[in-house]
Amino acid sequence: MNKYFFIIIIFFSCSGFGNNEPLNGNKISFENTRWYQMTHAEKGINELFDGKLTSSVAVGKNSIVNNYEIYYPIYENESIKIDQIRMYDGQGSNTVPFNIYIVDGNWKRKKIAEFTGESYNKWVGPNPLNSDQFSLDSSFQDIKYIVLQSGDVFPTEIEFYGTYKQSVPRPLVIRQKSPLKNFFGINAFEWDFVDSKKDAERLEQKRMDAIQSFGGVRHYLDWERIEEKEGQYTFNPSHKGGWNYDTLYATLKGLNIDVLVCLKTLPKWMLESYPSDLRDNENVPARFGKNLSDPISYVEQARAAFQFAARYGSTKSINKDLVKVNSSARWTNDKINQIQIGKGLIKYIECDNERDKWWKGRKAYQTGREYAANLSAFYDGHKQKMGKGVGVKNADPSMKVVMGGLANPSTDYLKGMIDWCKENRGFKKDGAIDLCWDVINFHYYTNESSQKRGVAPEKESNGKYAASLAQSFVDLAQNLNRDMPVWVTEAGYDLDQNSPNKAIPIKEKTAMQTQADWLLRTSLLYSRNGVEKVFFYQLRDDNPGTGKIYASSGLINKDFTNKTASDYMKQTIAMFGEFIFVKNLQSNPIVDYYANVKKQELYIAYVPDEVGNQKTLQLSLPGKKTAIIYTPVVGAASMLSKTSKIENGKLVVPISETPTFILVN
Repeated sequence: MNKYFFIIIIFFSCSGFGNNEPLNGNKISFENTRWYQMTHAEKGINELFDGKLTSSVAVGKNSIVNNYEIYYPIYENESIKIDQIRMYDGQGSNTVPFNIYIVDGNWKRKKIAEFTGESYNKWVGPNPLNSDQFSLDSSFQDIKYIVLQSGDVFPTEIEFYGTYKQSVPRPLVIRQKSPLKNFFGINAFEWDFVDSKKDAERLEQKRMDAIQSFGGVRHYLDWERIEEKEGQYTFNPSHKGGWNYDTLYATLKGLNIDVLVCLKTLPKWMLESYPSDLRDNENVPARFGKNLSDPISYVEQARAAFQFAARYGSTKSINKDLVKVNSSARWTNDKINQIQIGKGLIKYIECDNERDKWWKGRKAYQTGREYAANLSAFYDGHKQKMGKGVGVKNADPSMKVVMGGLANPSTDYLKGMIDWCKENRGFKKDGAIDLCWDVINFHYYTNESSQKRGVAPEKESNGKYAASLAQSFVDLAQNLNRDMPVWVTEAGYDLDQNSPNKAIPIKEKTAMQTQADWLLRTSLLYSRNGVEKVFFYQLRDDNPGTGKIYASSGLINKDFTNKTASDYMKQTIAMFGEFIFVKNLQSNPIVDYYANVKKQELYIAYVPDEVGNQKTLQLSLPGKKTAIIYTPVVGAASMLSKTSKIENGKLVVPISETPTFILVN
């Protein structure tokens, strides 16, 4: 008898039935994908709401940000009322409590629950001094956000009680307006265009010929190149490296190649503010010890952005007193920098690169909210509150500011940026959020760590799909009620077979041919899913032969001739660069329908696999007589073409894992 009695006592204790207060009202069901975390996290917090008392959140102490926050936004057309909260106290104990806050319509924050982990296998309420009581001190209704603040240990389960009227999500609609040529950009450095051993200011023709294989250039520009000494700017020549940026940008514009300038890294004079053991030129772009949530902490970078935009933007009416150059000579007969305004050479500037550098620690990592503060300074001097000569838009309102590409492509980061703007920049007269960027941007390399190799762009890559990622960013952009484009500014594959990001040989195809197939299909995938520009990493190999990741991603050879991938890109741009994606007709094999302003019809078809698969496609083309079938060719200036008859409204075409282009007359 005593034995059974003991078992029953344990059961009631573990199940939480020993708590005194009955639960009133409805248990609130949340849209779990709406929670977003202000830290680097590969996993979410679904375990808090999965109904399992023994499942625990995996992030916790491993977070790069101490006591980070997790947000749940309540949308404008929604209503929520919270009366009770209970949290299951499983194993473990807290040194730092886990807290729950609400943020009201006036951005006032109020703590409504605290979890200390002092109980064991028991439901506890919001007040640790009266843990058997689940009711809140009062009901809360004016709620814009629910905020969870992590401690050392999470509860294993959280339940909210009250009422919640959710909105119906709008369906994602892909309406592509960007031509195909915009999906073949390249990442490059200034030394890719000149032979610095001969003359750092003179562009070399064979290098410029090579760059014409691509649809755009993302130029990595180290901040120190234009501001070697604080407040002293040089561009032609730059006093750090001797580069001639005037000529570089003018030449690229003359070739009708759009340039995205990525202003990145810390100059030495700022880096010296850090302790010697924390110095890394990819640190957060603020002096050591600054408040990373305050836009004024980024004023130096924002001043440099103003000077760059004043020179290379399109506005000529800038007050000359605000424009500065270092007019000193480095040596006798040195060329002297001259003030120039509104040269009209650059339309896009990116605020740093991968500001979510979790692998370098907190010194190089910004949360989404911190990066939004950075962007607010960079964009317009935090709405012109930081004085004159600060921010891109105050030099050239037409220049587009691109957010730094995210290394971890998670919309969590972007949601934090958006909500910071709601709180700190407010709304425009038309009701739109006053955001401080014009283009959303992420990076994604499709590789599988378990296989230690790259994978085809349509395949699952470390638990993610490139198409789904693209759609999540495009969907968020659409929900902002703004016509904001989404770009991918880094993607690619290595050729070194020791790299964990390598393209692989497939049957008779070399790794280089596979790389070409996969990069071409990457462009088509992003075009199909609503992204508007793609830049591949990178023009030339960084460090070939080492086996390091991204070290052998170059798309041209050492002698500046094309590799297979750049052949395919050049051929596609030349023949079909002005065509725009209209719709996808089928998924396996993939058949996409494109059109141009001349109303020509283009079908692009291929097998989305990585084993050398081949199929026969039967395309229904009623009323059509002939079609020209184009296939990319290794080492050629143009694609191979063949005219085929369309019989009884049907066209039969053999296709493979290399895209086939079908132009219908």
